[in-house]
Amino acid sequence: MVEGLTVSLTRAGPLAVEAVFQVPPGQTLALVGPSGAGKSTILKAIAGLLPTTGTVRVDGQDWQTGPHGLPAWQRRVGLVLQGGGLFPHLDALGNVTIAQTSPERDAALALLAAMQMDGPVLGRRPAGLSGGEQMRVALARALARAPDVLLLDEPFAAVDPPVRRALIAAVANVRRQSAAPMIIVTHDLAEAAGIADACAFIDAGRIVEQGPAAAVLADPASRLNQWLAG
Repeated sequence: MVEGLTVSLTRAGPLAVEAVFQVPPGQTLALVGPSGAGKSTILKAIAGLLPTTGTVRVDGQDWQTGPHGLPAWQRRVGLVLQGGGLFPHLDALGNVTIAQTSPERDAALALLAAMQMDGPVLGRRPAGLSGGEQMRVALARALARAPDVLLLDEPFAAVDPPVRRALIAAVANVRRQSAAPMIIVTHDLAEAAGIADACAFIDAGRIVEQGPAAAVLADPASRLNQWLAG
């Protein structure tokens, strides 16, 4: 039985975090809140990059059990960081093949093509790619691991509006290609409304409101969320 992702995490500091939520298979949760609220911290904790206490269950497997939990390198996570987080010494194709369990050039090329990346640009290193191109490669790399969970940390923050619209379409393509539960961090309510099935507002490390995206964004209950909504 495929159960998706269930998270119940606490972290004492330096930024205290308290988060409880669930993301079913094939659905997307948007974590929304101001800068410094703890959104990225939660993503990194799920990926195993930060120490936390609590539970991260993926399809029934608890990644936090044992003396140290499941190490980050064993967690099948497709992680897209702000700016893409590409390896600067590898070209676009190399950044995707390195994420594969067994490097398969044709499969990597297909993933890049699905992100509208082909031709000579695949031989360029990140320094020779635009911000939008870097993010497309990062999305393809995230899928290359055949992940159990997809984690996207403000993937549109550093690009212009026309590129942002194209990248939102690319994320929708990711959603079609993978049934893994996906979490996207954003501070843009329009992005959350266009991408997510559910939405969770975060303030000072705590989830203060969550529910179906359309309902929560249409009628935010907390004062913070009313301010974010304008």
